Amino acid sequence: MARLTAHTRRIVMAAATAVVLTGGVAAAVFLGSDTSADGPGPALAHSSSTGKSTGKSDDKPGRASGKPGSSASGDDSAPDGSDGSGDATGPAAPPGAAGISEVIDHETESGGKSVSITIDDGPSPVWTPKILAVLKQYDVKATFCMIGPQAKANPGMVKQIVAAGHRLCDHTVSHDEAMNKKPVAYQSSEVLDAQKMIEDAAGGAKVQYFRAPGGAFTPDNRHIAAGHGMRPLGWNVDTKDWKQPGTAAIVKTVKQEVKNGPIVLFHDGGGERAQTVAALKEVLPWLAQQGYTFSFPAI
Repeated sequence: MARLTAHTRRIVMAAATAVVLTGGVAAAVFLGSDTSADGPGPALAHSSSTGKSTGKSDDKPGRASGKPGSSASGDDSAPDGSDGSGDATGPAAPPGAAGISEVIDHETESGGKSVSITIDDGPSPVWTPKILAVLKQYDVKATFCMIGPQAKANPGMVKQIVAAGHRLCDHTVSHDEAMNKKPVAYQSSEVLDAQKMIEDAAGGAKVQYFRAPGGAFTPDNRHIAAGHGMRPLGWNVDTKDWKQPGTAAIVKTVKQEVKNGPIVLFHDGGGERAQTVAALKEVLPWLAQQGYTFSFPAI
């Protein structure tokens, strides 16, 4: 009999409690109501930020920025100022059952002077089409990190994204930024239920990446994702567009921080995204003028 890995043993032990903990379906933990033109549905919870950006942050609430011990509050990053991968990136873990690495990805497929545009929290029936139009205008392919119920509610939009040559990423069922503090069975449901929703909405196209909300990666959820064909996906540049800081501020962040790495984070869901659309119209041609090419994240 094959020897069980430590991850597998934890998953098996937790499985007995899965029904009690999740009722078979992960509970939504979105906070607030979306009053934007996005239409019905809850807005995603994002925290405000006062800390200095480190170039590898996301929307993780209640964290201090910069060096350990910083007292700044409300920063969007993990405790080490990163995307939550500080305890996960070390020596490369062996590929999962599907042959996919469990190490959080911060690189592009093509390497060199290239960038990957990633877009989170949709799809939105209002803002995703506008972003798709900008991407088409500049012949850029992106990776869309989708919330499972959003994909389920907008299957036509998911199919349109796939038909345009973009890739799909699992951004969980509930966008629970504290999922790393919850049982393995809950994490598994968040990841795998969303994967099914997205792939069903896409008509069978495969989800190739997994991005934990707010960088809430754990060895377990990375192992689960990789074992089901999804590479854990980090980021290097957080535009903080979800805060709606103004188009100029979003553009400035990209220009200043692209030197930190190639994975750039935008949003098409969770609220009004007119600033994101406008910023992409400036950022994409600027990146091309600087000699950057556009590539998908590595798998």
